[in-house]
Amino acid sequence: METRINFVEWLANDVSLNIMMRLNDPADVVRAGSVSRLWRQFVVSNGVSKQLCVGRFQQLSRIARITELDLSAAEAKDVGSSNSEWETLKRDHEVYASLLQAIKTSMSCRNDCIGYAVSASSTDNYPDESIVNTLIPVDIYLNRPSYWSSKGHSDPNAPETLIYKLKADLCVITQVCMQPFEAYFQPGKPIYSAKSVRFRLGYPKSSKDDSDILKMPQQQPADDKFIWTYTSEEFPMTQVKCFQRFDLPEPVLCIGGYMQIQLLGRVQRQEMDDLFYICVSHVKVVGRPLSPAFDVEVLEPSQEFVLKYNRDGVRSMLQSLSNGDHQDSNMPPTLSEELVVDAGLVEFFLQNHQPAIEHMDWDDDDDDEMDEVGIF
Repeated sequence: METRINFVEWLANDVSLNIMMRLNDPADVVRAGSVSRLWRQFVVSNGVSKQLCVGRFQQLSRIARITELDLSAAEAKDVGSSNSEWETLKRDHEVYASLLQAIKTSMSCRNDCIGYAVSASSTDNYPDESIVNTLIPVDIYLNRPSYWSSKGHSDPNAPETLIYKLKADLCVITQVCMQPFEAYFQPGKPIYSAKSVRFRLGYPKSSKDDSDILKMPQQQPADDKFIWTYTSEEFPMTQVKCFQRFDLPEPVLCIGGYMQIQLLGRVQRQEMDDLFYICVSHVKVVGRPLSPAFDVEVLEPSQEFVLKYNRDGVRSMLQSLSNGDHQDSNMPPTLSEELVVDAGLVEFFLQNHQPAIEHMDWDDDDDDEMDEVGIF
């Protein structure tokens, strides 16, 4: 038999790790861990899935620890608190591989992630022109036009902001859609769009702010109560009455569950008072909440995060994937450690993802045989 080498065994650790970090698909991390016990030990002990996850989403570098929700005890327990170092590494591999796959599969989801409207930097006629109207999917509601309007301003560069709470504290966002308002009851049917928009994602500065936000008047600004961990590029708007779609260059992980829409610049004067206004009919934030499989908790004062992991939530996603109905479920399909240690689930995963390798069941004598298979 032709002699072939296993690069994980023969190359220096940092060189092998550099090769593994070239994996583009989180599914490949699971495949790599399925080749042999040696490869599995390498992938797990070097935290390949964690490095890939943090490399693509820098916000995750602030995760201080992982806790697993024990549904039977209705409480969270720290991962690795009573386990060996190897067990903790395996758990980290499971959690980060699952999270990375959940994020990837969310790229094709078209769900609206907005939970409720929080506040607007100004409102012209509250509550008739409240930010809440932007979540009503019709142009006329209760025999009145449905839209949010800013106060008038003489400066066409004066900005406005809208803030929304998303459906979960951990969401993947891929697109934001907005429709400017056409004042069909005014001469010429003017459209009060902004010149451009920008999006920010983050969380309240403190848990106290989180509870206070719910009590704030919606027509008053609340921008100073948040820490924004992501800011998008600036997107131009057009004066057209339609849903304008703004695609984020890459899926964005929102940690904390709040979005701010910055409306930059004004285009249309109102004939009545000669002031500039911005008016919005509808807003939709496209993506997928990652709960109940994942959740986060912000630690004060460090502003680091606790990542909460629900094993049963991940299993339900796997089940929805096997039934072929994951597009309609509450969560995207993702990976579990069982894809590695349970032969049946490994085969299911590989069959459904067109693997480049054939899965082989492990026993005590498999290691040498599998290491000699010339795959690379």
